[in-house]
Amino acid sequence: MPHVRANGIDIHYTVEGAGPPVVMLHGATSAAAEDWAAQRPLFRKAFRIYLVDARGHAGTRWDVRDGFDRDMLVEDLRAFADELGLDTFHVVGFSMGAMTTLTFATRYPERLRTAIISGIDIVREPRSSVARRLMDPQRIEREEPAWAAQLEKRHGPVQGEGAWKRLLPAIVSDVSNASILTFEELRRIRLPVLLVYGDRDVFVPVDHAVSIYRQLPDARLLIAPNSPHTVMVAQPALFNAAAAGFYRSTEEVAKQRAESRGRRKHTVPAGDGASEYEPRAVVVAEPRDNSDPFSQW
Repeated sequence: MPHVRANGIDIHYTVEGAGPPVVMLHGATSAAAEDWAAQRPLFRKAFRIYLVDARGHAGTRWDVRDGFDRDMLVEDLRAFADELGLDTFHVVGFSMGAMTTLTFATRYPERLRTAIISGIDIVREPRSSVARRLMDPQRIEREEPAWAAQLEKRHGPVQGEGAWKRLLPAIVSDVSNASILTFEELRRIRLPVLLVYGDRDVFVPVDHAVSIYRQLPDARLLIAPNSPHTVMVAQPALFNAAAAGFYRSTEEVAKQRAESRGRRKHTVPAGDGASEYEPRAVVVAEPRDNSDPFSQW
């Protein structure tokens, strides 16, 4: 499995398919290949997908005793894209990955073609209280031994035996202490966004999801009925249909955003004999025709 050295760590990722680049970010305690298992076969028909493990998770080695917070994850994403020559890209984020996506979009909106954001809030509660209760290692070992075994199997081989018992409290601390994104920051995200939430999400009440939707200049909102936090797992057909419709409807805008960024980055400043942007990696060519990449879905 490939790794790329970015932001001082070796980031593990899986790459599949061909076409416009999509970076897929997983939720806390999980791994990208697992969270997006039901989306991978579909997405790779139209995109080149990058399934990225966050630091301290699965294949991306990091000792959380050296720090773990949202800003690290945002800069990891930026550095990952830079190292692979992804000047602009689509991004899909769930929960912790959605917070990374949302924050990245407030800081580097010009780097994104579109964003799908699922299962994240911008206020502290109830997310902090739920995380503190659910991600207690002692409780998990006592009440959910099967999950404890799964966490060890997922993280232990690379992070070390028992590393998940340090990871979970670090995640809870970040959820409880990270600065809150403001409505003003959300309004700076001027790119196509699809928000996906479950109506039974214990982390994000529906009215909170609606509040986020109302602040984004170009957003669509899906509230999945009878669905928990993990909409893409619980209702993959609904999630995938919504994603396909979103990408069809925003295809031209996404192309324009990519082309506009490319023109800006390749403009030669006065008195400078070199382009401002020099790709650091060879990128697989995207489809050259204008056909709908989702016609086969």
